[in-house]
Amino acid sequence: MSRVELMAALGLSDRKHFAGTYLHPGIDAGLVEMTLPDSPRNRKQKYRLTVAGRQVQDSL
Repeated sequence: MSRVELMAALGLSDRKHFAGTYLHPGIDAGLVEMTLPDSPRNRKQKYRLTVAGRQVQDSL
């Protein structure tokens, strides 16, 4: 999903708050990964759950 799609799914509108509170901590924890890790600012960048992220999701 793109950043915009993720923010809409969570009902959030502030990009900086979303990135600092949800996206970057998820990436740092190894729960979320970029589809284009070599181009983090690419306009086509999307994000997906890692195996560990799916395990956390399944446990909820």
